[in-house]
Amino acid sequence: MTTSTLPCLALAGPTASGKTAAALALATHLAPQRRMEIISVDSALVYRGMDIGTAKPSAAELAQVPHHLIDIRDPLQAYSAAEFAHDASELVQAIRARGALPVLVGGTMLYFKALMDGLDPMPPANPEVRAALEAEAAERGWPALHADLARVDPATAQRLAPNDAQRIQRALEVYRVSGQTLSSFHAVQRGDTERGLPIELIALEPQDRKWLHRRIEQRFDAMLQQGFIDEVCRLRARGDLHPDLPSMRCVGYRQAWEALSGHEPMSELRDRGIFATRQLAKRQLTWLRSMPQRHSVACDAPDALPQVLALAEALLRQSGQLG
Repeated sequence: MTTSTLPCLALAGPTASGKTAAALALATHLAPQRRMEIISVDSALVYRGMDIGTAKPSAAELAQVPHHLIDIRDPLQAYSAAEFAHDASELVQAIRARGALPVLVGGTMLYFKALMDGLDPMPPANPEVRAALEAEAAERGWPALHADLARVDPATAQRLAPNDAQRIQRALEVYRVSGQTLSSFHAVQRGDTERGLPIELIALEPQDRKWLHRRIEQRFDAMLQQGFIDEVCRLRARGDLHPDLPSMRCVGYRQAWEALSGHEPMSELRDRGIFATRQLAKRQLTWLRSMPQRHSVACDAPDALPQVLALAEALLRQSGQLG
């Protein structure tokens, strides 16, 4: 087996499960044998100026171990799973060429899927169709377009909220451009395993959901104390951002934007932000549990960190990445 085809180590888990701390501990643990570099697998950490609400690693943490794919986009710009898969694959090769160990760390499961399975051959964006859909939505409302989607692609419509404009638009766009449903593209069995990156995935999964809920509450409270509202105010003050951008749809930012716009009571921001974060964690765990190849560690166990370190070392030795 050549260096380029060695399995890649990854550490995934829901928000607030302790991924950053575990990754930094792993870097320290491996330091005598192998240098490590972290590739962030997080669709929110790519954005500059969004530090508090994304729980971005601190300057000290970023200096402790080289990090990649953090602060690479302005919040006005999108960053797709396809772009991530391309960038991460190139980084894996470059890090290996430097003699270091690349470790993927994050909770954006679509990014992991893109790396491991490759991407479905969906049609690219079509500006004319998108404009037509936006005009229809302005006249009829997104719930009506969601109902249209339910008639042609019930599988996709079932997992989308009636006001999820961005995803409803994309699903209808795919159908109108190709004549095929979005769910049919996702169901394609390509059999092209070489397209994906072989990954040894360690999953941090709580045994007690209440443990994770407490961590989410503590983290959101800490964000508020650190000035999260001021951070969102600065982003709004730019004047070129709006709530339909992928960056501003990130958990926490969306709720803060709505509160600052007067659409929701500011007094409810904490509860709404915590609830949205819990829902995100639930989706992340559902994704993880659909990956049979993962190596699960109970992140709420007293010895969770030693378990992660021992498992990571064993996997690396098996694949020949440690002596």
